[in-house]
Amino acid sequence: MFQQAPLHATRAEPAAVPTPCLLALDLATTTGWALRGADGLITSGTASFRPGRFDGGGMRYLRFANWLTELDRLSGPLAAIWFEEVRRHAGTDASHIYGGLMATLTAWAEQRDIPYEGVPVGTIKRHATGKGNAPKEAMIAAAKARGFSPADDNEADAVALLLWAIETKGGIR
Repeated sequence: MFQQAPLHATRAEPAAVPTPCLLALDLATTTGWALRGADGLITSGTASFRPGRFDGGGMRYLRFANWLTELDRLSGPLAAIWFEEVRRHAGTDASHIYGGLMATLTAWAEQRDIPYEGVPVGTIKRHATGKGNAPKEAMIAAAKARGFSPADDNEADAVALLLWAIETKGGIR
């Protein structure tokens, strides 16, 4: 099973009518996530999809799909999903893992008619910090400045992505 870090929540402006449930993901072995529920509450955290010692190669992706299903069931229905679109990876393994998670996510969303979109890393960093090449520490500091307590840069990136999606209406200003 996956391991989930503690949740962090911040109250958004009270909504008169239910707001769409939005999900933002920083895809990796330790996936950062941020979710705005229908009540306007934003929760965030990380989920580990590191395979176990005796797991087959596809178990990471099956766990990820099951995690998405459970997230949708418990806090959905999800209205839209944004994910960090990474064009360069430090290594081959990271690239393969990202590609597998992205393929799993997009297939999962297609099956459920949930719109999804990749957002370039530079766009997210620029929105959060003013610099498109901001380091991890700056992303964590930006999330903290907005009232969040990210456990790591994965969670901070997901929070920044969700805030970008909300504040720019998914890139439509």
